[in-house]
Amino acid sequence: MREGAVNKIKTIIAKEWAEVFKNRFVLFTVAFLPLILTALPLGILYATGSSGLGEATAEMPPQFSKLCPQGLTGGECFQLYMASQFMILFMMIPMAIPVTIAAYSIDGEKTTRSLEPLLATPITTVELLAGKSLAAVIPAVLATWAGFLIFALGSWLILRNPLMMSVILDPMWLIAVVLVGPLMAVLAVNASIMVSSRVNDPRVAEQLSMVVILPVLALFLGQISGLFLLNRQIVLLIACILVIVDAGMVYLAVQLFQRESILTRWK
Repeated sequence: MREGAVNKIKTIIAKEWAEVFKNRFVLFTVAFLPLILTALPLGILYATGSSGLGEATAEMPPQFSKLCPQGLTGGECFQLYMASQFMILFMMIPMAIPVTIAAYSIDGEKTTRSLEPLLATPITTVELLAGKSLAAVIPAVLATWAGFLIFALGSWLILRNPLMMSVILDPMWLIAVVLVGPLMAVLAVNASIMVSSRVNDPRVAEQLSMVVILPVLALFLGQISGLFLLNRQIVLLIACILVIVDAGMVYLAVQLFQRESILTRWK
């Protein structure tokens, strides 16, 4: 990519962060959503370890034993199984945050009419959308990684068991957070860009864009109901599918963002 294009994208990112984060709702989403979804699995770990429920393993789904290396008690396996049901929420954070940022990034500028001067500048649609996408994706990914780091540190303080921590920090979850998370953020932000380029209300754009979270909710409900248990193969398959889907979403977002229409017809 040319240096001039990189500088334009950096300028757009800086501009987006300066304007979008003035919105208190966006700040709340970026700051508190990761904390809430991080506190939930930590609370599960603490509650199952201190309440004595961990000994009642007779009715546990059979696949919970796959989580447990040799040397762990039934109660410890129960803790890990319950925590793993909610760790999938870390795949939801990078989808919820960029939707909010991207929706306010485009439709918020429509409302304040600051988007029209930007579209009239000598910047390509690809550069414009790349800057807006990165401005939404970067905070989402950093918030997700920070949340998972807090979860890992909190888990160690609660568990104090290297064997249990080896499950918490299994490569599957590291792949899900480090690789799948950013790919999901790209998917969410481009879906939001496509919706925002067609509607004028950021709240409507955000609500419509949240549809992309449904597959993650389906994974969460499927795992917590015992239909399946995520493993490395499934996570890697999801990553491969997301690479293809993201490429298609980026192409569609560029094609659907008709800047001439926004400049001449938007009211």
